[in-house]
Amino acid sequence: MNDEEYQLSIEVAGAGGPALEGRRAVVTGAGRGIGRAVALALARAGADIGAVSRTSQELETLGVDIEALGRKYIPVMCDVTNSEEVADMADAMRWGLEGVDILVNAAGGAETHKFVGHPDELWHRMIALNLTSVYYVTREIVPALIENGGGRIVSIASIAARVGDKYVSAYTAAKHGVLGLTRALATELVEHNITVNAVCPGFVDTPLTEASIANIAARTGMTEEEARRALESTSPQNRLFSPDEVAATVVFLASDLAKGITGQAINIDGGRVMS
Repeated sequence: MNDEEYQLSIEVAGAGGPALEGRRAVVTGAGRGIGRAVALALARAGADIGAVSRTSQELETLGVDIEALGRKYIPVMCDVTNSEEVADMADAMRWGLEGVDILVNAAGGAETHKFVGHPDELWHRMIALNLTSVYYVTREIVPALIENGGGRIVSIASIAARVGDKYVSAYTAAKHGVLGLTRALATELVEHNITVNAVCPGFVDTPLTEASIANIAARTGMTEEEARRALESTSPQNRLFSPDEVAATVVFLASDLAKGITGQAINIDGGRVMS
């Protein structure tokens, strides 16, 4: 999606103007892939950005692009699986952004292994990165949303939160957990004018998916092109999805036009799961 297409989608969501002008958004996993696309989309929609990543170079590169859009930018290096670091990050965001209106949990990662002989450390690593991190970050940011009189929480889950696939039992369990947490929080936080939703994309064309393609090729004897086609074929549209498609959905869910949507899982999968 180019800048003109972004601006059109922003104007549609904002009924003629930037949908999120004056809002303040915290985005985890903002250094690359979906998280980076989300941070840029929110900034284009008018929001100031608090970006969270474990890599300073990625934060610096993102900052150049955010500040070029004229938005305030607060970068914080943080391991979102560490509760103490998350608490410090949340304090820095509240002070740096002078409040928080939007939280996007985009940090995550996937590793594969057959269930027979599945290593405990892989299980714990996937649960920590994909589920416990969402709990830690959301727990620390929610008080700021309540103080603000309401807000939006959007977690990037996966179509793995809706179905089961081979060789990703830990990742799938974690993403199902994200969806369960989303629904529980939507029920509990509605009285505070906070909506809580999840976005569930299929395979997205990111560095994470490129690594998966290389891993499949190494383990199966496929070429990388064959492995890519295998992932594309998991969608009825026979394609990988772009980070911008996910980001545009997040912008909508963060906008006032989505204030009646909460506790939902929005699939971006080309029709693989229909609900």
